[in-house]
Amino acid sequence: MVKHIVMIKLKEFDTAEEKQHQAKNFKQKLEDLVGKVPELLDMEVGLNFNPKPASYDLVLISEFESREGLDNYRVHPDHVKVLDVLKQIMEKTAVVDYER
Repeated sequence: MVKHIVMIKLKEFDTAEEKQHQAKNFKQKLEDLVGKVPELLDMEVGLNFNPKPASYDLVLISEFESREGLDNYRVHPDHVKVLDVLKQIMEKTAVVDYER
């Protein structure tokens, strides 16, 4: 089993409400990938409530049968569309992939 964990820090928006809206919208786009990408076995997306400046805004934990499944997910057209949205709203990301 392969786990793919991504922490996402969004860029600043004009208001906290706009940032929260963007986070919720992006969360939904990620969750919509379940069932569209065959290799994606499971996904959990969480929105951060910690106000510390060092915290990230979202975390994504997804699960795949193998490294090859993760590689196929990365290039799947529906995932690529979500990445295009991410590039517009993110400041930075941190990623960990591991096998268990």
